[in-house]
Amino acid sequence: MELTLTPMTAQDLARLLGELEQGYAEDLVVNRGLTPEAALERSVSQIRESLPAGAATEGALLRLGRVDDTEIGWIWVMLPAATAPRQAWIHNIEVHPAHRGRGYARRMIQLIEAELAQLNVPELGLNVFGSNAVAIGLYRSLGFEVTSQQMAKRITAAS
Repeated sequence: MELTLTPMTAQDLARLLGELEQGYAEDLVVNRGLTPEAALERSVSQIRESLPAGAATEGALLRLGRVDDTEIGWIWVMLPAATAPRQAWIHNIEVHPAHRGRGYARRMIQLIEAELAQLNVPELGLNVFGSNAVAIGLYRSLGFEVTSQQMAKRITAAS
């Protein structure tokens, strides 16, 4: 049972997009203090801006992770752009809940790294919310290093 990555179709993206938008919005509520409405608006806007042509967006590597005929998750990577000409960027990696804890996220990243190496892309970056200890541990174990850090403190309104 070997995990493989296959290109995502427009139909695949349409099926997965709502969950991605909602999940990112929930992260924005928890980690950025946005209202649910503002978070969903920002989530939808940012994702649609990043994928203006959906699955056909130039420079977007949208891949489904499969084991045999079973979809176990997916990964979205953008190839280097003018703002970071040497660095591809992981926008999202998702392992479906029923398949978590089996090393599939690790393997998807390894496979996308191999694809990027074939394209002569020298670096891969990502953002991770500081509260996501499991993901941080995974990324560190794969050789990712902190290159910048944001910090925030919530201020309680005066009575």
